[in-house]
Amino acid sequence: MGMRPPTGLPSLSRRSRVLLVAAIVLAALLLLGPRLTDTYTNWLWFGEVGFRSVYLTVLRTRILLFLAVAVFVGVIVWLALLLAYRTRPVFVPVAGPNDPIARYRTTVMSRLRLFGIGIPLLLGVLSGLVAQSNWVTVQLFLNGGSFGEQDPQFHLDVGFYAFDLPFYRMVLNWLFVTVVIAFFANLVTHYVFGGLRLSGREGTLTRPARVQLAVIAGLFVLLKAVAYWFDRYELLSSSRKEPTFTGGSFTDINAVLPAKLILLSIAVICAIAFFAGIVLRDLRVPAMAAALLVLSSVLVGAVWPLVVEQFSVKPNAQVKEADYIERNIAATRQAFGITPDKIDYQNYKGDGTKNPRDVPADKQTIANIRLLDPNVLSPTFTQLQQLKNFYGFPNPLDIDRYSIKGEVQDYIVAARELEPTSLKDNQTDWINKHTVYTHGNGFVAAPANRVNKAAAKDAAAAAASGGDSGYPVFADGQLSFISDLFTPQDRQAIKVDQPRIYFGELISQSDADYAVVGPVSGQPAREYDTDSAQFTYDGSGGVPIGSWFNRLAFAAKYAERNILFSGAIGKDSKIIYNRNPRDRVQKVAPWLTTDGNAYPAVVQGRIVWIVDAYTSLDNYPYAQKTSLEGAVEDSIDKKTGRLLPRKEVSYIRNSVKATVDAYDGTVTLYETDSKDPVLKAWRGVFPGAVKPESEITAELRSHFRYPEDLFKVQREMLTKYHVNDPREFFQNNAFWSVPADPTVTEGGAFKQPPYYVLTGDPKTSKASFNLTSAMVGFNRQFLSAYISVRSDPENYGKFTVLQLPTESQTQGPQQTQNTMTINDEVSRDRTLLQGANKIRYGNLLTLPIADGGILYVEPLYTERNSGTNTSTFPQLARVLVSYRDPETGNVKVGYEPTLAAALDKVFPGSGSAATAPGQEGTPGQQGTNPPPNQGTIPPNQGTNPPPPGTPPSAKDAAVLELDSALANLRAAQTSGDLGKLGEAFTRLDTAIKNYEKAGR
Repeated sequence: MGMRPPTGLPSLSRRSRVLLVAAIVLAALLLLGPRLTDTYTNWLWFGEVGFRSVYLTVLRTRILLFLAVAVFVGVIVWLALLLAYRTRPVFVPVAGPNDPIARYRTTVMSRLRLFGIGIPLLLGVLSGLVAQSNWVTVQLFLNGGSFGEQDPQFHLDVGFYAFDLPFYRMVLNWLFVTVVIAFFANLVTHYVFGGLRLSGREGTLTRPARVQLAVIAGLFVLLKAVAYWFDRYELLSSSRKEPTFTGGSFTDINAVLPAKLILLSIAVICAIAFFAGIVLRDLRVPAMAAALLVLSSVLVGAVWPLVVEQFSVKPNAQVKEADYIERNIAATRQAFGITPDKIDYQNYKGDGTKNPRDVPADKQTIANIRLLDPNVLSPTFTQLQQLKNFYGFPNPLDIDRYSIKGEVQDYIVAARELEPTSLKDNQTDWINKHTVYTHGNGFVAAPANRVNKAAAKDAAAAAASGGDSGYPVFADGQLSFISDLFTPQDRQAIKVDQPRIYFGELISQSDADYAVVGPVSGQPAREYDTDSAQFTYDGSGGVPIGSWFNRLAFAAKYAERNILFSGAIGKDSKIIYNRNPRDRVQKVAPWLTTDGNAYPAVVQGRIVWIVDAYTSLDNYPYAQKTSLEGAVEDSIDKKTGRLLPRKEVSYIRNSVKATVDAYDGTVTLYETDSKDPVLKAWRGVFPGAVKPESEITAELRSHFRYPEDLFKVQREMLTKYHVNDPREFFQNNAFWSVPADPTVTEGGAFKQPPYYVLTGDPKTSKASFNLTSAMVGFNRQFLSAYISVRSDPENYGKFTVLQLPTESQTQGPQQTQNTMTINDEVSRDRTLLQGANKIRYGNLLTLPIADGGILYVEPLYTERNSGTNTSTFPQLARVLVSYRDPETGNVKVGYEPTLAAALDKVFPGSGSAATAPGQEGTPGQQGTNPPPNQGTIPPNQGTNPPPPGTPPSAKDAAVLELDSALANLRAAQTSGDLGKLGEAFTRLDTAIKNYEKAGR
């Protein structure tokens, strides 16, 4: 007697059902709870910053796309299941007592609705969850427009490739997915219910099963024919010839393109053959059609192009590919904004023809040579201006320019931020961490071209002295370059109305970067301001957290019960979070790619962070593709671990500049490229999110810098795409390379970063703020070109490329570094320094001067290498310069305590080559010197003390008092006491005046 098949799944007891339901509810809460919490808190945050419309548009698009794909996939799969079930055989023989199919069939029949609706629903939901991430493709399709540029092959507007083709591809892919799922769902259902049986040698297939499977398979092949049509357009972004060039090659256009049309025709014929299975019982026709499609795909689609490539193209590649390389050159230049109309190419000799002292522009350049390296001096800023352990400065620092006393100068700038990771002991208590230590204090700047005292007569003595020489200048007489709560506003060189910093780069380094601020009824001010004063936040930033519902939401978000129960939170309290300026911009504008470096600037008395943002595409026809991560990474990124954009692009524009207020977190997006079609599309998606360029104030525009990441991408493109001749392009002999950073001595070779420099304009001799980079020959070390781009408002974005002759023997950065470091005097000093000190080479600046010459300048810093002293930090000890004498052709090296002295070693004659017009060159300062009575700090190193018992002279006494006043000032800055700090400044001012009198 045979065993009876089971009638269904085993029944559950009441207790088991309760436990099962409870487990399902708990799992749902664990999965959906955090998402619901994030959705609500994001809703609140976007409302706070005024970009809720962006959030709603993205959310609406995602939901609609989810529903559309989920319903479509679910319905099609449901129909496939339904048709197979409705047309099942009336009688299905059982193949014995242990027939597994019969058991499955019984299980399905016992829970028909669960399987019939649950499976399509599950597949639909999963498909919708995947599809909703394509909201960008959908919105660009709906709002994209014309580029005004046509591709060279099909003569279609580039907008078709940027906005339309990705959408068509997305739709086609989901049709493929749906058809494949429907085919297997229909096939399995027929198998379970007997429409398809595999018993016997050939098996059996009922007519309904044959018809349904043939129709679905025919639809798949028909979709493949459509895909072949769209494949033609994607040939214009072919990677077949990479790394030589991107885009349709000779083989793609003359072999693959015709093959796609042939395969399209074959696919249509094969689809008809599958549809013929509706009326034909013989399945050999569809089988032969499938075999034909596969065979033709191999022969026509793969073998034929391979034959053309190997036997026609490769033996004559330079000639065959010339037209297509020319297309690639034109498209890449257009896509990356490096077209000839935007770049001024100039021939440059590499040897000076004039004395720099006789060239007004060179005087301006030399006067503003930067001696402070922002990539080295973050520890110095921290030690000299930290004030409290919980404050800090980012690494690296930033560079910007300000006009003070009518003179434009570049400054090393930084915001003195709160650094939560530096909180110690009880400072890390929840109350202290999130309600007391909530903000930073002040904007700190130092002139980039000078330090506070002369170095000693030799670098070893300077390093050993431990004196105050070689450090940044933070004050100029009564004028302070520090704008904070401790400095009266009338003494601030850069006036700041609100120095408190609630939003910054360091503040957000903690996992929980939130701060709870605002007044609490019946409680005094809680936030730390100074040692003698507390503060209560009154800005517009922050999300209200006074209601119990909001407290519960944020307690869940941060998994912190104190938010729910702490008495430090009142009905008017707010929570400030998402405090990184770059992240705030990325969050309110998810369609943009933000630059890796946000920098602080003082605009209209407020500290704001300026963030550059890019629009990009990954499918610009014939344009070279590049990885942003690979293009922008340099030695600084390797050292600091800065997060780099992981994105591949073939089109990029810096169309948006954003500001983030450091006090209230206000995010403002400004249009900076009204011609960018991609930005126009996004403005159609999010109307009002980006303000027009006309709303940018002149003061804000004066602080715009040409962004480093974009420049690094463009210089990478210019290594190849400065070449006009496609045959020369193919040979690679005229290419350039980005030089390795010669100052990096450990960890491998990394690209030299570009440098911001303030140089004299060759036409007007006025100071111009440029971003620059040296370029060397392809796989060579000699200098081949010098790229610079203007950041000045009147000439913003204007490129100049100085091209040296091919036969030029002008040294590149690495060769110059070697020449300078093997100099006898440099080698001697380095030998003396090593062991007790760390030697750090600053940025090696490349400066075109003397109407054809190249001047290299590099600061040398020393840092005491003490195992017990953790407070050592870099100080400028020497300046190295290198310049090739145009008369002899020899490379001269200057190595002196001051820039002026070093330049005198390499320039003919003597004098004040390092001073700006109207300023006197004295050995008391590196670089330029302030006018008299502006706080010039005198040198005091290398002097001999008077014999014991000898009364000090008036000048000696003045020097001693000056040293004491400086020490007193540092102690006052550390104390945080405003009264003591004011007294210290007064004492220092008196000491300076007494010294000046004693020296007369």
